[in-house]
Amino acid sequence: MQALVMRNHGGTEQLTLAEVPRPRPGAGEVLVEVRAAALNHLDLFVLAGLPGLRLEMPHIGGADGAGVIAEVGEGVNGWRVGDEVVFNPGLWCGQCEFCRRGEESLCVNYGILGEHCAGTFAEFVKVPAVSLARRPAHLSWPEAAAFPLTFLTAWRMLVTRARLAAGETVLIHGIGGGVALAALALAVRLGAEVIVTSGSEEKLQRAREMGAKATINYATQDVVREVKGLTGKRGVDVVVETAGAATWMASLRSAARGGRIVTCGATTGPNPAEEVRLVFWNQLSILGSTMGSVRDWEGVVRAIDEWALRPVVDSVLPLAQGRAAYERMAQGGQFGKIVLATAAGEVAA
Repeated sequence: MQALVMRNHGGTEQLTLAEVPRPRPGAGEVLVEVRAAALNHLDLFVLAGLPGLRLEMPHIGGADGAGVIAEVGEGVNGWRVGDEVVFNPGLWCGQCEFCRRGEESLCVNYGILGEHCAGTFAEFVKVPAVSLARRPAHLSWPEAAAFPLTFLTAWRMLVTRARLAAGETVLIHGIGGGVALAALALAVRLGAEVIVTSGSEEKLQRAREMGAKATINYATQDVVREVKGLTGKRGVDVVVETAGAATWMASLRSAARGGRIVTCGATTGPNPAEEVRLVFWNQLSILGSTMGSVRDWEGVVRAIDEWALRPVVDSVLPLAQGRAAYERMAQGGQFGKIVLATAAGEVAA
């Protein structure tokens, strides 16, 4: 089969389209013929190399994908060849104390497709059958591939961790990225009032069209001052934090007394400046969040179906142009998810 592989850690020059052996599903697994696969910032981090991450090269990246079941492994029930599916990108053991209590994303052996094993940037990928969900009927293949990681992450952040309630206010930094856009869609649907930031007026306008109540251009405006002005000096109930170093102090200062800051990433750096007095004096809750549990996955798939939500797709490129897709992600100009289509998926957008 053809796959976009990295020969070693480094820059995009390490990426190439290559012929690799087709995987075979083991017990409890299925083989999915990939129709589309979406990029995440995680793919850039894996390409560059992460501390402690040891990968056998060449390696296939990609956490997100959607496709058609091509083979069913031993012991798999409820699924058959030809079923159209999406899948939870998380990997868990099912046996540790956290898995036993239904907190799979806290698994002591937790992993992610494309980071800890071969991923979706290929014509076929094998995944655990327990990760599967049926493709939402209203989504195209690129849209189906674009929602799992980001919407699962945003769902756990807002619903499970922050317990967002209708009528509360939410600040989302850096609108245009996958998690930020998913958080905007979910927060609006949950009845919250959303403020978003970006350095691009075009992105801010598109966010307003998606339901953002207010927008802030961090290139020309002071985010904290604008948030306080928009909220009558109160601050917001929930801050969705994905950037880390560049936005952390603004997040602390924008939160209302008793507010919640929920963080899932650090795309601008993992060691931000801190002001602990803001945390204890304003009684802020700092909530970490990674991916989601099986319960979170079932909840977000159900929400996608029942609310007819659609992830924003920035662009769709063929698998052969995978290097260009990585480069577009690295440049940061995208609005929504960058998707790779296989030969099978190119005719089924």
